[in-house]
Amino acid sequence: MAPDDVKVLFGRRVRQLRKQKGVSQEAFAHTIQIDRSYFGSIERGGRNVSLENICRIAAGLEVAPAELLR
Repeated sequence: MAPDDVKVLFGRRVRQLRKQKGVSQEAFAHTIQIDRSYFGSIERGGRNVSLENICRIAAGLEVAPAELLR
């Protein structure tokens, strides 16, 4: 699997879980204190997300970080 594919799959999973919570991208980014445009780029698969931000996203979604990698 190419690195770009991993980023896209991660972003799709984050988007799926965020939408299940019924929260807009902007509101969620604000809640987890990540810039909205940066967070949008994560969901589009354009970012190689740091471990710190993976944990921040997971906490905001109320899931274990490993859940973001399924």
